[in-house]
Amino acid sequence: MFSVVFPGQGSQVVGMGKELYEKYDLVKDYFKEADDTLNFKLSELVLNGPKSDLDLTVNTQPAIFLISYSIFKIVKNEFGKDLNKGKFFAGHSLGEYSALACAGYLNFTDTIKILKQRGEAMQNAVPKGLGGMLAVLGSSIEDIEDLLKENNSKITAEIANDNSEGQIVISGKINDINQLADILKSKNIKNIKLPVSAPFHCKLMQKATESMQDKINQLKMNDGQNSLISNVTAEEVKNNKEIKDLLIKQIESRVRWRESVLNMLNCGVDQFIEIGPGKVLTGLIKRIKKDIKLISINSEEDINNIDIK
Repeated sequence: MFSVVFPGQGSQVVGMGKELYEKYDLVKDYFKEADDTLNFKLSELVLNGPKSDLDLTVNTQPAIFLISYSIFKIVKNEFGKDLNKGKFFAGHSLGEYSALACAGYLNFTDTIKILKQRGEAMQNAVPKGLGGMLAVLGSSIEDIEDLLKENNSKITAEIANDNSEGQIVISGKINDINQLADILKSKNIKNIKLPVSAPFHCKLMQKATESMQDKINQLKMNDGQNSLISNVTAEEVKNNKEIKDLLIKQIESRVRWRESVLNMLNCGVDQFIEIGPGKVLTGLIKRIKKDIKLISINSEEDINNIDIK
């Protein structure tokens, strides 16, 4: 039994999807549709950069979705491998939108449009330089929660991503993040400041939530083929109204990726297929469950190696 998972921000690279773009008209069609829908050359940015522009949240979100969706459709339409036979679909943050589109809840045009809007809203929620994110390595979620409680009188920060065993990301105002980094260093806890433009998945994203609420509620949603595992709850969801509510909450809520993977494993999933640029989720899942079958799909060779039952 397998699940299909879709990466989020941080997986982007200039030139992603180029091999499939050059070989398959279907991919060229999606790239053109993306350009026409957004009224700018996203395809040029994806294929040729510059990296500094691709890394802007407003561009990264639709770009990663474009690649994930294109790969998913190639697997099905050109190679005849039906990933919708998967038990669950899940995605990390913006990857949740890729999951919903590939599972049939959303169409391509609406998804790429709303991800552009979501990227703008999240990028603009906090003035540049006022917020930050910190990756904490080698600690348990319980230890970091306790540490934040102990220091909540002087530091306001939140767990943004519970990614895997020993990888947690914290969001907050940059002064709080800097103080927290010093506290962690004093306790010999490894941490790395992330090169991000805003503090995602925390209360500082409130303006983004307010901006996106109506847009998400107005999305036309169809009945999907696969159950989604929600970032917010780490639980299975298939009801369209509930999915919309969770997408709104997701902007400020913790991404419960570790819990999501554990839930899928507990439901009998024994294989994960990552669809999209990079291998970030494959690496995270391997840290959660070492002896699990994993494959990340970025190329024609990867597609040929898919073995699904």
